[in-house]
Amino acid sequence: MLRKKNNVVTGQLGERIAAEYLAGQRYEILEKNYRKSFGEVDIIAKDQEVMVFVEVKTRQASAFCSAALESVDVRKQRRLSRIARAYLLSRRLDDVPARFDVIAIVLNKKNQADTIEHIRDAFDCCG
Repeated sequence: MLRKKNNVVTGQLGERIAAEYLAGQRYEILEKNYRKSFGEVDIIAKDQEVMVFVEVKTRQASAFCSAALESVDVRKQRRLSRIARAYLLSRRLDDVPARFDVIAIVLNKKNQADTIEHIRDAFDCCG
């Protein structure tokens, strides 16, 4: 149980760091932890005219960053695609360009971002 709690805290910290990073890159943060009954997307942002659905992966292992994209498997991609479609349709934005990004954060022993890897357009929308 303690490990799960630590993972949740680490995930929340990573999402906060990712949102700050994106804001610093001039993204407009629209939603955090947008939930539907079938899943959640960590951050929804706008990059100029493009809607961006962001999955954040946070770890304390130094070898993590290179495996961030692989950790967002096809099943997760489908779930994120479904959430993105629901979000866009609910706001009548289905004609707006959208993409999926992955942000991988490696924390140091002081729980500060050692590395932030931003993978833009990490995967295509899938069914």
